[in-house]
Order: sequence, then structure tokens, then C-alpha cells
Amino acid sequence: MTDQDSCRFRHTSRNGFWIGFADFFTAGIYLLVSMHCGLQDELDAVLGRRTQRYWTAYLLGVPTLFLYTLVWMARIAESLKHKAEELGIPGKHTSFRHMFCWNVFGLLVFGPMIATQRFFHTLNLVESELNRRDAENAH
Repeated sequence: MTDQDSCRFRHTSRNGFWIGFADFFTAGIYLLVSMHCGLQDELDAVLGRRTQRYWTAYLLGVPTLFLYTLVWMARIAESLKHKAEELGIPGKHTSFRHMFCWNVFGLLVFGPMIATQRFFHTLNLVESELNRRDAENAH
């Protein structure tokens, strides 16, 4: 059995910029599919609680011009920032403000991609740290 086989989180090197790019140009469908294919369960495991399903936030976002979806994602980003801080991971992390401001004010200059890059960077760091701690506890 390899280290990869024993890891709880296997996707610790996602490139958030390209995820944000694909999501932006598919009107959120890319992230909708990603959430359904396991990302939602990973977020729940990392945050230690069941989060609102993304498809619900997506559907509620349609009549609000996706403002509801943005606030949902920004709240998840803030929770992820707190988790990174709780684990003692240094560096700049995603946050409510970062996610919201880049998506709103940076819309015309790759803002959503920048916001998504930092979100997934933080998620990658948190998942890697949780994998490391799991491996330490297994020995």
C-alpha cells in the first residue's frame, strides 16, 4: 500500500485558477459537477460538518443573479480559513472578504479565477495537513 492509498484526501494539488476559469465560462456548471463528484463530501469532511448542498445554493442563485451562490461560497471560504488557522498553517488564506471582493470587483480582470485559486490553495494545504496528521496517528 502506498502513501497515496492511505490518504483520506487524494486531491491536494488542484489548480484553482483553472477550476475558476472553467467554472466562470460554464456559468457554474463545472463546479456543480465537481461538487457532485466528491468535492462537496471533501468540504464536509474538512470542515467537520455537513454544509448546504451546492446544487441548492446554485438553484437559489439563479433568481438572485448568483449572489446567493457567491455568499454561500464566501461563507465556505471563511470556514476554510478558520480551519487552516486552527491547524496552524501559515500564509494567506481564502476568506469571505477575499472570495466576495474578487468575484464582485474583479469580475472583469480574472477576479473569479483569483478567488478560486486562493480557495483551492487553502483547501489543498488543509487537506495535505490532515493527511499528514492521519499518517502520524497511524504509526
